[in-house]
Amino acid sequence: MILFPKNDAETYAQLADGVRSFADGEIRPIAEELDRSSAFPGDLYRQMGELGLFGITVPEELGGAGMDALAYSIVMEELSRGYASVADQCGVVELIGTLLTRYGTPDQQARHLPGVLSAETVIAYCITEEEAGSDVAGLRSTATQTADGWVLNGSKLWIHNAPVADLGFVLARTDPDLGHRGMSIFIVDLNADGVERGPKEHKLGQRASQIGALTFTDVHLPKDALLGELNRGFYIMMSVLEKGRVGIAALATGIAQAGLEAALDYAQQRKQFGKPIVDNQGLQWMLADMAKEIAAARALVRDAALRLDNEVPAGKACSIAKCFASDMCVAQSANALQVFGGSGYIQGFEVERLYRDAKITQIYEGTNQIQRTIIGRELLKNGA
Repeated sequence: MILFPKNDAETYAQLADGVRSFADGEIRPIAEELDRSSAFPGDLYRQMGELGLFGITVPEELGGAGMDALAYSIVMEELSRGYASVADQCGVVELIGTLLTRYGTPDQQARHLPGVLSAETVIAYCITEEEAGSDVAGLRSTATQTADGWVLNGSKLWIHNAPVADLGFVLARTDPDLGHRGMSIFIVDLNADGVERGPKEHKLGQRASQIGALTFTDVHLPKDALLGELNRGFYIMMSVLEKGRVGIAALATGIAQAGLEAALDYAQQRKQFGKPIVDNQGLQWMLADMAKEIAAARALVRDAALRLDNEVPAGKACSIAKCFASDMCVAQSANALQVFGGSGYIQGFEVERLYRDAKITQIYEGTNQIQRTIIGRELLKNGA
């Protein structure tokens, strides 16, 4: 199967150069401080909104960049090379932008997309619960229909942006008799009565991506809070996860790329036994292995993105890309740290942060064990 990009190579190259320049000039210089403080960089995100770095695949007529999944993967990799938490924010805006584009009413799009894409409105993608992580069908939050709308009850865990978000896109059960076919999505004002935020969690890595819990107690929602069809929420949420996995795979590739660049630079400067350590063949081979693993991950990411853009089955390719790239990221960020020796274990060195930032890529957007299950099912269903 030949997969064709929607734009010419020069368009993608210019996009990569532009985002890389922004990451080098605006993101990398503050990454260490953001990691140390776990601060939410709202000003940076609003600057990115002005530059059109949010909503990469949202149509231009709705305020987005009007590009494709391949462009999105390039943006995610280059932002992550600067700091993965910033790319993570781009990813959540992309998912919410896609939900509103595909399933929102014209009124919902007009009311919410401008703020979401400009980063004036901080959003949260609210699925995970205590008993519903990988098993989304096990969620217990409920939305009960009333004469004038809905009443939402339940709680969510590990929600990105929960400590600071203005608006939540919440998956809740609307028909307890239909299992996963009885769920719906609601757009919720997170400053409304009955919404309670848990404390900001202290994380191993990607610390500027703030997460926390949300509790909903008799939260009254208007009728037009429903996003998409009633009882189709599980399907709707799952429909954007393939793009989400491409985004996380690209993010993981960006972390590893930053590690390779740092390791290569350090290896040429650091001297032992009277010569740069890069003169040792064993270290050259380590760098070579890092480069080839990163190149392989990037190829898988872009293949999955092209499948999405060409509207051909992409589920297995997206899971392969996410699983391979995140495993690669953890392994190669460890190798980058190894090149630095003892210095790499000290806070303040970029590779120490990259190593911590890498681990979550194997967990969120579906653990790599879940990705392997998806791949296995596809093999059994459609063959090798």
